[in-house]
Amino acid sequence: EGEMVALVGVSGVGKSTLADLIPRFYDVSTGKITIDGVDIRDVSLRSLRSHIGIVSQHTFLFNDTVRNNIAYGDPSQNMDHIVAAAKAAHAHDFIIAMPQGYDTVIGEFGMRLSGGQRQRLAIARALLKDAPILILDEATSSLDTDSERLVQEALENLMTRRTTLVIAHRLSTIRKATRIVVLVDGAIAEEGTHEELLARKSEYNRLYTLQLLEEERTSYKTLH
Repeated sequence: EGEMVALVGVSGVGKSTLADLIPRFYDVSTGKITIDGVDIRDVSLRSLRSHIGIVSQHTFLFNDTVRNNIAYGDPSQNMDHIVAAAKAAHAHDFIIAMPQGYDTVIGEFGMRLSGGQRQRLAIARALLKDAPILILDEATSSLDTDSERLVQEALENLMTRRTTLVIAHRLSTIRKATRIVVLVDGAIAEEGTHEELLARKSEYNRLYTLQLLEEERTSYKTLH
C-alpha cells in the first residue's frame, strides 16, 4: 500500500503493454502476475478490474452529463461523493462554471472540454471508484504547463494510500517513485530509486540528462 512503481523507457519499448497485463487486457504467455500472492488468472475479470483504477492519456468520456461521466460504472453514487471526488481532482471549479454545472452534457469523448479538464474528470472518476491499485499511463502528456500542474496535484491526491504503477514520459514527474523500472528492448535493464539510478550513470541517467537538455532548449526558445 502506498508504493509507487514507475516504468521508464523510450517510445515503443513496451511500457503500456506491460501495464495492460495487470487488468488482463492481455494474458501473459509465460510466467505469472500475482497480487498479494494470488495469480490474477485465478480471480474473475470483474473482481480483478474492480480493484484497479486507470487514468491514461486517452480518456474515454461519454456524450452524457459531467455527473454521469464521473460516476461511470456506479450510477448509484450519491451527489456528495461525486462532488468530493471532483474537488479532490481540481475539477469542481470548472464544472460549476459550466451552463448546467454537473448536469452539463460534455459531448462525444468530452469534445466540449479542454485536455486538462478531460484528465481531471478521469481522475475524479478514479477517486470515486476508490480502487486500491492505480495505473497512470502518460496521464499528464500533451498538456500545457498550467493544466499539467493542476493534473499533477490531482494525481497526488489520487495516489495517496494506493499502490500505483506510473508510465511517464517526463521523468521529472516520477522522482518520488518508490521504485523506477527501466525497460530496454522489451526487458528490464535496471531498477532502483531516482537517486540510485542517476548514480549508476547508465540508461536512466542517459534518458534523464537528454530530457533535461531538451527542456532547457525549449525554455530558451520560449524566452527568446
